[in-house]
Amino acid sequence: MQLLPGLLWLLVPGSAALEPISLSIVIGAASVLTGYLSYPSFYCGFVECCPGEADRPNTTALREDLDNKLFGQHLAKDVILKAVTGFRNNPNPKKPLALSLHGWGGTGKNFVSQFIAKSIHKAGQKSKFVHLFIATLHFPHEHQITLYKDQLQMWIRGNVSACARSVFIFDEMDKLHPGLIDAIKPFLDYYEQIDGVSYRRAIFIFLSNAGGDLINKVALDFWRSGKDRKQIQLKDLESVLSVAVFNNKNSGLWHSSLIDRNLIDYFVPFLPLEYKHLKMCIRAEIEAGGKKINEAIVDEVAKEMTFFPKDEKIYSDKGCKLVQQKLLYYWESL
Repeated sequence: MQLLPGLLWLLVPGSAALEPISLSIVIGAASVLTGYLSYPSFYCGFVECCPGEADRPNTTALREDLDNKLFGQHLAKDVILKAVTGFRNNPNPKKPLALSLHGWGGTGKNFVSQFIAKSIHKAGQKSKFVHLFIATLHFPHEHQITLYKDQLQMWIRGNVSACARSVFIFDEMDKLHPGLIDAIKPFLDYYEQIDGVSYRRAIFIFLSNAGGDLINKVALDFWRSGKDRKQIQLKDLESVLSVAVFNNKNSGLWHSSLIDRNLIDYFVPFLPLEYKHLKMCIRAEIEAGGKKINEAIVDEVAKEMTFFPKDEKIYSDKGCKLVQQKLLYYWESL
């Protein structure tokens, strides 16, 4: 900021011949501008800043995203909204917020992680304070686990030092090498500070297909008993889900200290999607593309999907994952 008057001097045509009065005006303008830039509200209008204590999460946007873009997930909607809102409104959290989202692909886990990120940072996943790790991309080689652990700790330490409200998303946890995720255990624990850095305001989100079969079985049992899926409560799934994931050798959370030490705050189940939910996804995708909904095409796209179990054909086996690709065939007809 101190270089600004000199910078303006260089930018003003004929500056070498400026009269004393003109020079005073230039320096005065520079001082005013420097003063404005010293105010965070002004400065942060031009560059992205880490949210401060006075910044509240955009719960309205989070609620609208969950209501309008997530289908068939009453459990996830309720848990996510309360967990994120409560955490961000807590002036003195004792630990970071850790959410583990489970279910088959296409049920909405990635969507929800994006909604959470956007409620904390306006730029969402494009924010420099939101960090996405993909197991098969960032940690592909089992023999390099020790290196990955060191890199992961350095990355988290550096980014939380830069922004206490950092959001870390770990995708494909079911493909992560067991033991690797335990490297971040100290950052999720109940420490006030570690080496002068507090991690208590950060958010960690884990996305996994592990436990999806168990979730599907519970949903199917409810259906076969003639019960509405909305009668499924978190208590019907959360405890058995955590145990199943902990004992799943194909899970990145297998025998993880994050579970053993109760450092994951919520295990959030994502239920399999029925035919009606699939049609909701199709309509939402059409509207997002600026087209008018054509129910005949919605039906055609939905019928092209595959369902399970083999006899009842109740649930989409890929959720809404292929909706966008399937719609491309009909796009010009919309």
